[in-house]
Amino acid sequence: MVRGRDACWEHCVLVDATRQKVRCNYCQREFSGGVYRMKFHLAQIKNKDIVPCTEVPTDVRDHILSILSTPKKQTTPKKQKLDQVAAANGPQNSSSSTSGGFHPNHGSSGQNGSACPTLLFPRPSPSAQPLLDDVQKQKQDDADKKIATFFFHNSVPFSAAKSMYYQQMVDAVAQCGEGYKAPSYEKLRSSLLENVKGDIHDLFKKYRDEWKETGCTVLCDRWSSGRTRSLVVFSVACAKGTLFFKSVDVSGHEDDSNYLFELLESVVLEVGVENVVQVITDTTASYVYAGRHLMAKYSSLFWSPCAAYCIDKMLEDIGRQDWIGTVLEEAKTITHYIYNRAWVLNIMRKFTGGRELIRPRINRFVANFLSLRSIVIQEDNLKHMFSHSEWLSSIYSRRPDAQAIKSLLFLDRFWKYAHEAVSVSEPLIKLLRIVDGDMPVMGYIYEGMERAKVVIKTYYKGIEEKYMPIWDIIDRRWNMQLHSSLHAAAAFLNPSIFYNPTFKIDLRMRNGFQEVMLKMATTDKDKMEITKEHPFYINAQGALGTDFAILGRTLNAPGDWWAGYGYEIPTLQKAAIRILSQPCSSNWCNWNWSTFESIHNKKRNRVELEKFSDLAFVHCNLWLQTISQRREVKCRPIIYDEIDVSFEWPTEMESSAPLLDDSWLDDLPLECKGSP
Repeated sequence: MVRGRDACWEHCVLVDATRQKVRCNYCQREFSGGVYRMKFHLAQIKNKDIVPCTEVPTDVRDHILSILSTPKKQTTPKKQKLDQVAAANGPQNSSSSTSGGFHPNHGSSGQNGSACPTLLFPRPSPSAQPLLDDVQKQKQDDADKKIATFFFHNSVPFSAAKSMYYQQMVDAVAQCGEGYKAPSYEKLRSSLLENVKGDIHDLFKKYRDEWKETGCTVLCDRWSSGRTRSLVVFSVACAKGTLFFKSVDVSGHEDDSNYLFELLESVVLEVGVENVVQVITDTTASYVYAGRHLMAKYSSLFWSPCAAYCIDKMLEDIGRQDWIGTVLEEAKTITHYIYNRAWVLNIMRKFTGGRELIRPRINRFVANFLSLRSIVIQEDNLKHMFSHSEWLSSIYSRRPDAQAIKSLLFLDRFWKYAHEAVSVSEPLIKLLRIVDGDMPVMGYIYEGMERAKVVIKTYYKGIEEKYMPIWDIIDRRWNMQLHSSLHAAAAFLNPSIFYNPTFKIDLRMRNGFQEVMLKMATTDKDKMEITKEHPFYINAQGALGTDFAILGRTLNAPGDWWAGYGYEIPTLQKAAIRILSQPCSSNWCNWNWSTFESIHNKKRNRVELEKFSDLAFVHCNLWLQTISQRREVKCRPIIYDEIDVSFEWPTEMESSAPLLDDSWLDDLPLECKGSP
């Protein structure tokens, strides 16, 4: 590979010339295919086999975008070229000279002379503007200013401009042409609210059809303000996505297992017992009792603990080991010092290439280990920073607190334990990253836990007195709280695991499969059919043993594999798809709990509560839909060794905005306000 003078080499390095593999300087992800594919990664252009960089600085991204949008050979002056591009693209969105955005020339050639496919270019962001003449540009600037004024006057969060609905709204207004009248206050709070609510109910109907085939999971996420208020949010997840169902005020009943059982049962009945495969809650004693009571009453239904909650608790228990607790506290001291001083933070980002040391939007205990991991990754850069002339000449370098941090960063004992703590925790963090969210990962948690233990044992070279304390912590949570027969059956039915000769199918997995089949086969006929079909799967007979099926074991998601190749054993196929289409965790949503507190405000009358509940229902479901559309393809195989915990987690996504302005409720008709 010849590097030449390609500007992209400033942002990546060559790691394997034979395979043309390059590594991103910002997120450390490696790609085969050379610097050309790396450009799309840095430009944050999504494609089926190119993952956008989440760490690239904005100015670098915009620079690479401009490179991609510029033809290799320019034989005309710059202004004339821009005019030609504008004429060729017509009304398509592109970036103005002032926005620094990306103007894709869909007819131009790429670096290798081949035409760049249109699908590689994302929809321009709301900030992207077309190339315009002076008059049109003045109109554009005026429109931008008026939109900004609306944001400023009404205290609309700037993050609202990131919403996928923002540009859709502007496009729809533009389609109406001049003279469009925006909806009034009255229309917004009445007919339009009802219309959008109706659209979401239509989405529920569409998802219900999906539930009949793949089943669904009822997610139960709870929150407490302490002594005053306890709330529970119910949502329903399937392979297509998650829908907000409702919130319930359980204040005074949070420890009443019978009350909670009746509450869970009412939600299951509303969703449809025939649709629900499992209910997920945390492992609080009252919820455990309620979940098990639910399973006893409805034989086809499973209760499962939240996997993310349990794994996070494992990490918390591991963090209580004396030596690990010490190094975690020292890591906190380092990050606290750096992030509480703007100049120090800026120079740190300079030396780390913009990489952060903390993950502020991850609230669970795993954040401590992720921060320690970031410090270990940046060890050389941090040492370089505190030894560099720029630091030594600063006023900070002479202060006692800075000298203490520097001493810690050059302490061999700190790095020894830091590396060990990261090596011990990372296998569990990988598993936590897999189960975090609503993706259908039921088929991976059982094997993932076994893999994590093996990695820890291998790190300690099989020395029992070193790895067993960690294993005991894992087993205590896994055996007593997290493990269920559903996890075992899902692993048994996951072809990438079952047919892998290196994985041992243990007795507990086989027994779990038998137990789950007995629950899911509700009729004697189904039991007989599964008994007949079972050997076909065990021995990979018929369609399950074809070349495509064998290849698909690791290339297809488990549920997709069964849908594609299990047609000769339909009863087992149906059960497998329903099991493998379920998530493992319930508390990944960053709900804004103030919204639900407002819903359950005892001072509101019935009509006010109904109106506010409608608004919250619409708001929460629109928010969940944006999450579903932002992430990559949901149903794909998971390869444990390729999990990168550096990328954004579902729990790091922005929380739903609070519904702060409820003044419109004050203007409800008098006859409504007087209703009991």
